[in-house]
Amino acid sequence: MDRMTFTWNVSPELIHHGPVVFRWYGVLFASSFAIGFNLVKRMFIREKRPLIYVDYLVFYMMVGTIIGARLGHTLFYEPQVYLADPIRILYIWEGGLASHGAAVGIFVALSLFCLRHREFKFLWVNDRLCVGVALAGFMIRLGNFFNSEILGKPTSGSWGVIFSRVDMIPRHPAQMYEAISYLLIYFFLNRIYWKTPWYKAAGYIYGWFLILVFGVRFVLEFFKENQVPFEAGLPLNMGQLLSIPLVAIGMILVIRARKRGAVNIHETSKTTR
Repeated sequence: MDRMTFTWNVSPELIHHGPVVFRWYGVLFASSFAIGFNLVKRMFIREKRPLIYVDYLVFYMMVGTIIGARLGHTLFYEPQVYLADPIRILYIWEGGLASHGAAVGIFVALSLFCLRHREFKFLWVNDRLCVGVALAGFMIRLGNFFNSEILGKPTSGSWGVIFSRVDMIPRHPAQMYEAISYLLIYFFLNRIYWKTPWYKAAGYIYGWFLILVFGVRFVLEFFKENQVPFEAGLPLNMGQLLSIPLVAIGMILVIRARKRGAVNIHETSKTTR
């Protein structure tokens, strides 16, 4: 049976008119914040929280995501390049964002938000925002697919994709594996929030987010090419090494949330029968 492959040769540029250029990645990245804003707004309406804070929250998260993702790439993957010429850290148009750095950036940004607005608890905020972040991960990996970047390893399977802008080798569509996984995680987290009482247990949704997103990342790294040469000498690549502590933190949060939240949820369910 002949092997069937799919050739991907779509331009990463959505619109190019004179000096104006809109790229698929940028449009999908920006759209993820707009969608996240509306998701969080619905949650605030449900829980009768002032909507003005949604603007602040999304702003903090956006700044934390961009700064964290950029610094994460420069420090985790190419420190020798950017420390030798630090001004290049600002050249975001050259590419180079790391999801683990984004996770740290969001953590710091939301910590600052909660210090500024003490009526909000850190885990409460993360439990709501992480639902939209999972969906953003889906959209960002779609952008990577359009960019023909974060390539998978060669495959002999019939599902191989040839990214002809890079080479003519059939590869695992690792970006799509990850995108579909994040979309499923979004549906799972969204269901916990809207369909179960566990959204009230601080850290429960956020813990599952960390377990699933970075657990998937750990597994799918086996299907990806290394992003930088030094990873070839490591027992696990950088993405996997950075995922392990985040998965562990997620497990701790879920266990603690179940222990602390079960009694309150049980009592709530009895009073609402």
